[in-house]
Amino acid sequence: MVNPIHLRTLLEVIRSGSFAAAANRLGYTASAVSQQMAALERDSGVRLFERAARSIVPTEAAVVMSRHAAKVLTDIDALMAATTRTEQGTSQELRLGIFPSLATFALPRLLRAPEWRDLGINLKVYVAEPSQTIQGLRSGGELDVALVYQVGQGGLAWPSSVSRQWIGDDNFRVVLPESWGIQPGSEVTAAQLSDMPWIVHHPGTSDAAVIERLFASCNLHPRVVSYCDDFNACLEMASAGLGAALVPELAMVHKTDGVVVLDVPEIRIARSIFALLINDKQTTRVRLFMDRLADVLRDQSIEPRHQPPRR
Repeated sequence: MVNPIHLRTLLEVIRSGSFAAAANRLGYTASAVSQQMAALERDSGVRLFERAARSIVPTEAAVVMSRHAAKVLTDIDALMAATTRTEQGTSQELRLGIFPSLATFALPRLLRAPEWRDLGINLKVYVAEPSQTIQGLRSGGELDVALVYQVGQGGLAWPSSVSRQWIGDDNFRVVLPESWGIQPGSEVTAAQLSDMPWIVHHPGTSDAAVIERLFASCNLHPRVVSYCDDFNACLEMASAGLGAALVPELAMVHKTDGVVVLDVPEIRIARSIFALLINDKQTTRVRLFMDRLADVLRDQSIEPRHQPPRR
């Protein structure tokens, strides 16, 4: 019999491309992920990965299984949530900490979905930056779950009594003033953007340090005209022609006039979104809520709103 936990791990391995990346996002060790995949191969009777010294390649059977696994796991969670509601006859309150751009652009989409009422969750929402919401998870705090982000590997610390679940990645994009005359879809290199005026994060933060290293690695030396950590303000200042900015896609769901959004190949960076959960609050309903939110993030794209399709 196939273990549903192994199916969830398979989905993450396929999405992330390696056992190590999947382990990091799921909170396992790479060895544990490898063991789960070996067990899944034994239970299913098919070979799922071609293993090399430094890489793994999913077989066609693995890809097909992952497609079916996504639907099976959704059905299992929905069935368990329905069973729980029938047995308890009540909803579960979920005290949720969430950072502003996720609360602005992703959470409302989930709340408007037809299946939202079927989850049986009563939300109590606290909107704040990750460093603040994490405090609400500490002993005696006011939160059950905190949705946070990280750019790189540092910058956040959380209590050992909580577990971490990867929800999705929010890619950063280069935003330029439309008045600069660069057309949407143009091929622009990082070197071409060097010495231009830029709106950047305040120095000293973990996000700023990661971005500074990235810029240095691709020989981009920005002329700083503004320090700003508010992405809405960054977009408005870029729209007014002040300078270029690096802005995550979540902050650009609603179109901002006067800006051009570019994909610069050398500037590849994302903030990873995680759910930090109090261990005894990890019910089926909460897990299903996280899965639905992850679906919203996977479906999220700014491409049709800002740029013509690529040829």
